[in-house]
Amino acid sequence: MNTFMKNVCLSAAIMGFGAAIVQPASAQSGHPSMNDNKILNIAHRGGSGYAPEHTLPSYELGDEIGGDYIELDLQMTKDGELIAMHDETLDRTTNGTGLVKDYTLDQIKELDAGSWFNEMYPEKANSEYNGLQVQTLEEVIQHFGKNKHYYIETKSPEVYPGMEEKLLKILKDYHLIRQNGPSSKVIIQSFSEASLQKVHEMNEDIPLVQLIDYKNNATITDEELDHYEEYAVGLGMSFKKIDEEYVDKVREHDLLIHPYTVLEKEDMKRLIEWGVTGMFTNYPDRLEEVLKEMKKK
Repeated sequence: MNTFMKNVCLSAAIMGFGAAIVQPASAQSGHPSMNDNKILNIAHRGGSGYAPEHTLPSYELGDEIGGDYIELDLQMTKDGELIAMHDETLDRTTNGTGLVKDYTLDQIKELDAGSWFNEMYPEKANSEYNGLQVQTLEEVIQHFGKNKHYYIETKSPEVYPGMEEKLLKILKDYHLIRQNGPSSKVIIQSFSEASLQKVHEMNEDIPLVQLIDYKNNATITDEELDHYEEYAVGLGMSFKKIDEEYVDKVREHDLLIHPYTVLEKEDMKRLIEWGVTGMFTNYPDRLEEVLKEMKKK
């Protein structure tokens, strides 16, 4: 990706909510000013701290309490439909068992995707969660419309041939990617570089974020960052693995940095002070409160 297009994509990925453009790190003095830059509040699996992840109530709540982007993980059914689910298996978040890829969409639609939450978190239980259905990507987009912003992860794409083609077709059908120029409605992320490279080859104007799974504390070289810059506009990794020096290095390469999954206010404040450009959280309201508090200072 050339420098001009990369900067355009960076701006497009940020500006969907009337936010100011994030300046290149080289043009900034110190950490980003809270008055001049938008820190993305990414509703991780929706407002999943309060409702069953990847269900409509969770997505609705995440949107209502401050989320800038609705974050969706994608799996693919036996009959080739993209559904919103984190795991390759049905066991954790439905009353089904086995691999998603072994079931048709109709079969998965028969499952209960909400009762598990009430059982696991009785203090947050809501009878309306009982019997919730698994949602397809299309159903989520139909529900929220093309004026919302979607942060979509291709999960285990090596298990699902054709996942990227199906995803881009849906995004095109619902006018979430433009014919000319970068998309500001969608960011696609993945731990799979091959999946992101495939998306980039099909449409180089979609902002991509490379997820990195660090086993130990994060370190990164200029050579690695140069490589990521060729196709991605940002990086995502566990917030527990990074430090201020790491954030500075990523920002020096004009890459976005969106750590996951940040639950506590003190961690949110520290990351903002370090200069991250957004973060994933199960509690978008907490991050919203932190941002407001820091703006007052």
